Amino acid sequence: MDIAMVLAAFQEVLHPMMILSIVIGVFVGIIAGAIPGFTFTMALILAFPFTFGMEPIQGLAVMIGIYIGGLSGGLISSILLGIPGTPSSVVTTFDGYPMTKNGEAPRALGVGIVSSVIGTIIGAIILFLLGPIIAKGSLLFGPWEIFSLVVFALTLIAGLSGKSMLKGLIAGCLGLLIGTVGVSPTGTVRFDFGIPELTSGFSTLPVLIGLFAISQLLMNVEELKSAIPTNQATSNMKKLIRIPYGQVFVDIFQEKWNVLRSSIIGCFIGCLPAAGAESATFISYDQAKKFGKNKAKFGKGHPGGIVASESCNNAVAGGAFIPTITLGIPGDVAQAVMIGALILHGINPGPALFTQQPILVNSIYVVIILSAISIFFIQTLLLPVFTKITAIPKSLMVPCILVISTVGAFALNNQLFDVMLVFIFGLIGFIFHKIDVPLSPIILGLILGPTLEKEMTRAYQMDPSIIPFFTRPISLVFLILAVGSIIFTIIQLKKSGKAQTTPSNHEESQTHL
Repeated sequence: MDIAMVLAAFQEVLHPMMILSIVIGVFVGIIAGAIPGFTFTMALILAFPFTFGMEPIQGLAVMIGIYIGGLSGGLISSILLGIPGTPSSVVTTFDGYPMTKNGEAPRALGVGIVSSVIGTIIGAIILFLLGPIIAKGSLLFGPWEIFSLVVFALTLIAGLSGKSMLKGLIAGCLGLLIGTVGVSPTGTVRFDFGIPELTSGFSTLPVLIGLFAISQLLMNVEELKSAIPTNQATSNMKKLIRIPYGQVFVDIFQEKWNVLRSSIIGCFIGCLPAAGAESATFISYDQAKKFGKNKAKFGKGHPGGIVASESCNNAVAGGAFIPTITLGIPGDVAQAVMIGALILHGINPGPALFTQQPILVNSIYVVIILSAISIFFIQTLLLPVFTKITAIPKSLMVPCILVISTVGAFALNNQLFDVMLVFIFGLIGFIFHKIDVPLSPIILGLILGPTLEKEMTRAYQMDPSIIPFFTRPISLVFLILAVGSIIFTIIQLKKSGKAQTTPSNHEESQTHL
């Protein structure tokens, strides 16, 4: 660690034009992440050409700002509308939206914002201190290890199943089945039913928008038709335009180990190619629920659920930058765009970057931290605008969100077929809501299924034997964790079942007396 290089990086970044570039990038990222269907990855691609004429560090500052801001921006629509702005913010809806319905939207937003800031800073610190070491460790992850990690992540379906594990498992299997449509890892087209658009399979974004956004809008329409009165707490939201940071910091302090654990999980999984922020947030939420003191409150409006999701979600940024700048290997599409930006400015990612351009590398750390600080101030200043969203009449909000969501789905591949998918999966999501089938396992299965199949195929192509899955230490550890997760969930379900039956038996005995 060269202190002189760190100070030189601060000197390079801390001047008005650089700070303005970071703030603009974060602002654009927050807005892009908050719009369902747009995604900050699309914002990165659109902003890429504008960095051509900038200095290397300034261009990277804009791109990093969009990336960090986009990861955090998804919490806005997730908390206020119950519609995830990005795939990685799906988990935030579990507790964020119930808090909004309970009249605690400012508190939920505050917890999400502070968790995002802390997660980003922890990710930057880990990137700064352990980046090269973790990058070398990530090279130990072959297809066997990633397959076992995904298997462990899929065991979380049981924890997301709600009251009925059977319904949750059916939903998870449906997600896995949807993920098999299109071209297989071996190059064979399957389950396309002669429809050309299905050759490339189902894109995650239209399915996500349909299941969460359209189904939620259909429920809102049903409420309008039934003339159900608006929640009094929501109708009075105009008065609640300040984040109660006193309460928020108490919540964060109570969840301090949750913040640290979730950030480490996010950073670790972020540095693994193909793992993704989506699987990281599901794993983080599951661990927070298992180690939390009030397990029964998760999913009903518990701040710990938002802490787990948002701190993990933003810590992924620090992890994702590790293979990008140390090895030149992008962890996701957004990082692939980042590599493109580096190469455009004559910077070649890799181990030599640390010795050839140390000021640039340290500037990346500084920009990430300044982006985290910008998240706090920008989202706090924009809070009066955000909270007024919940006061908009549903008769106006429903068509507006419907248009934005369908435009976002269309912009993904520029085809009307994706718009049709949005409405089809919206109807499926609405029906599932009616019969009390959880939607989260479908998304988990859809996101992780293709990765599971691809890594399994790669493993068998390299060694047509099942033995390496159990003889490779890291792979074995994840498989043991998967078995342990299943056993733990079964024990918890049995305990909760006994807890529900015991009071009823006690009441019956009191009645007889």
